[in-house]
Amino acid sequence: MTLTTEQPAVTTEQLLTRIADIRPLLERNAAQGEADRRVIEESITALTEAGVFKIAQPRRYGGYGLPVRAMLDVSAAVAEADGGTAWVVALSNVCAWMAGLFSRQVQDDIWGANPDAKVSGVLAPTAETTKVDGGWRVTGRWYYNSGSWHADWAGLGVPLTDERGEVVDQGLALIPRTDLGFEETWFVAGMRSSGSNCLIADDVFVPEHRVMSVPPAIGGQYAVEEPEEDLYRAALVPVFTLVLAGPQLGLSRKALQIVQDKAARKAISYTSYVAQADSVGFQLQLAEAAMRIDTAHLHAYRAADDIDTAAANRTYPDLTLRARTRADTGWAVENVTRAIDILLSAHGAGSFAEVNPLQRIWRDSAVAARHAIVLPAVNYEVYGKALLGRDDQITPLI
Repeated sequence: MTLTTEQPAVTTEQLLTRIADIRPLLERNAAQGEADRRVIEESITALTEAGVFKIAQPRRYGGYGLPVRAMLDVSAAVAEADGGTAWVVALSNVCAWMAGLFSRQVQDDIWGANPDAKVSGVLAPTAETTKVDGGWRVTGRWYYNSGSWHADWAGLGVPLTDERGEVVDQGLALIPRTDLGFEETWFVAGMRSSGSNCLIADDVFVPEHRVMSVPPAIGGQYAVEEPEEDLYRAALVPVFTLVLAGPQLGLSRKALQIVQDKAARKAISYTSYVAQADSVGFQLQLAEAAMRIDTAHLHAYRAADDIDTAAANRTYPDLTLRARTRADTGWAVENVTRAIDILLSAHGAGSFAEVNPLQRIWRDSAVAARHAIVLPAVNYEVYGKALLGRDDQITPLI
């Protein structure tokens, strides 16, 4: 095992400056990444060198251990260049955070010899397990594994069985990518470059120390010993949920910028307006879209501050506050998708030309907004039931 020394503190602002420096490269590679259905390696290398994948990695391995809000800001900044790349950044960082909730032994397994190791993950327990001495043998398939092309490890949901073969728990297993098969299954309308393919386990042995029980973790009981950093006391499901809003924030900002910048030079066809900017109707649409984007940011940041404050205070948010994070995320995403729809209508049919980045922004946002854990209607129901103190919750993932 080789441990790196802790790096000097890196701030979110420094990371945002580094992202701004490489944004032209990320933008240049966006179309090719979409065609290849994976982020171009040149972009991954540039992001790695900029430290973008170290936001939620423990400091003892050279990571930055920045707060949850930093995950939003960094993935949003990347999304202004490309949505699929931002999705990989967001998921890789939150999976690194997840790995930081495991024991020191597991963290050493992942980063001890390779401090740049990346982690992908899927929580759904779409597998079968057999209890054996020292761990489990696992067979299964996990779809929608974002960033699967670039991951060195994968955190995968598994049912945990006893010696009789009975399922007694739900677990999260960390497995080296070299132990897993791979199948290209990501043929979709948007977020194509996220490379959310299928990872496959065929009778893979997973030692017991690399498996964490999920139900206690939902309540804040993690496998890691007393965390050295506030970030690893943050609430499990709120973090997993909220980080998916980050790319959406950046996509909406970029859409607004494009439409706003072209308004003075783009006419409104079949009207007397030689510039969209002169139209009161256009002005109203632009204002509504901008306000919805602001609303999305305000709710996402409120949720991030709730999570970060509780972690810093060494408290675990109660169920109602955790449910509100899911609702905040759904509300943010709903406002982003509505804002982008308004902007494309205001900009006109040219939004859908293949050369226009607006159409890719629209597709990327629309696909990402359908992730199961951010669906607004589901998340509002979760929050409403929590507000009423009902005992008929629809999911334990709160």
